[in-house]
Amino acid sequence: MVGSYIEHRQEVKKIRTIAIVHRNESTAYHCLLCCNGKIVSIPGNYSIHSDHFGFEYGTADIICKVPEVCPTPTHVAITSRSVKENGSLQDIHAFQPIRNQQKQEVFPYEFTVCISTMFDYVNVLELVQAMEMFKILGVQKVAIYKTSCNPVTQKILDYYVRQNFVALIPWHVASYINVSRGWNSTLSTGELHYFGQIAALNDCVYRYMYESHYVSLQDLDEFILPINLKNWTELLPELERKYSQKVGFEFETYLFPLSIKDLNLDSPCSWKKVMGVNILEHVFRLNNDPKEFNDFKVIVNPRLVFRTTVHGFLQSVNDSIRVDPEIAHIYHIRKVLSETLLTRSIVRDTRLRDYADMLIPAVSEVLQEALDIF
Repeated sequence: MVGSYIEHRQEVKKIRTIAIVHRNESTAYHCLLCCNGKIVSIPGNYSIHSDHFGFEYGTADIICKVPEVCPTPTHVAITSRSVKENGSLQDIHAFQPIRNQQKQEVFPYEFTVCISTMFDYVNVLELVQAMEMFKILGVQKVAIYKTSCNPVTQKILDYYVRQNFVALIPWHVASYINVSRGWNSTLSTGELHYFGQIAALNDCVYRYMYESHYVSLQDLDEFILPINLKNWTELLPELERKYSQKVGFEFETYLFPLSIKDLNLDSPCSWKKVMGVNILEHVFRLNNDPKEFNDFKVIVNPRLVFRTTVHGFLQSVNDSIRVDPEIAHIYHIRKVLSETLLTRSIVRDTRLRDYADMLIPAVSEVLQEALDIF
């Protein structure tokens, strides 16, 4: 069980529990609802998401109708056997709160970024740069599903938690399932795709469904930048005018290889004391082939989404639409295979440096306050 949420968007009120299940097992589930000091057992139906990349386990939704005898359940547990109201609960201990009890129309956050499955994370400088870039772009909350990181990274995360900018969601799936460190089951050993990334992304959509106007599903080395506008606050209204208010927005990915640097930049000397990538050194991108599929990530009104995956949606109110790259696209700073470098043309793209005057002092201040680096 990952998270349980009231589903307000259908005629019948239901509880949706995002779970991770073995895809080849057939189980009759029951939902045990806490209701005014009593336990009510009702049958649950489940369906497995179509994106599982061939691994044994996959993300699933376990759906239970809210019964008339328990109109406002507060907690739920899932079991494979029925338990009567006064039955034994000896083996049932995995009750979790049911979120999204009230449908909201006004949200505390305009933009929330969902970062899934942080594990063994050591890229401290890029983490700070990413957080400060998110702030510049208009983000108010970053949700990070964290498995593990080094102590210096944790200091940075703690700093942003104290600021109420980052929400750390403990992600301990690897304690129960042999997780994969890659996305391809033929190349990566394990029983579940990439630390359960898809389950985390779905949970983030529901967790912030009534907390945020928009959510962005992306990684820490990806930056969705408008080309002629300043930030997302200006960009999203423009996209809704151009395309629609009832769709998700796909931003095409352009790769900026880590192996190619431009050191013609006056970065603070203190940054050299910090491990990690300096994103401002990477201004050379690979051109995409418009005839091929190019990866993308999405910013969306979460109330339009029922099921999401790494790239786009599996089920939503309407389809997502690809944003013209001349309006906005993703700057993805990562390792690129040498054979890929040989097949793509390279262009200089300094859009990210347009933010340097704001980014550099902000990053330096965080490094000083959080790590005492001068």
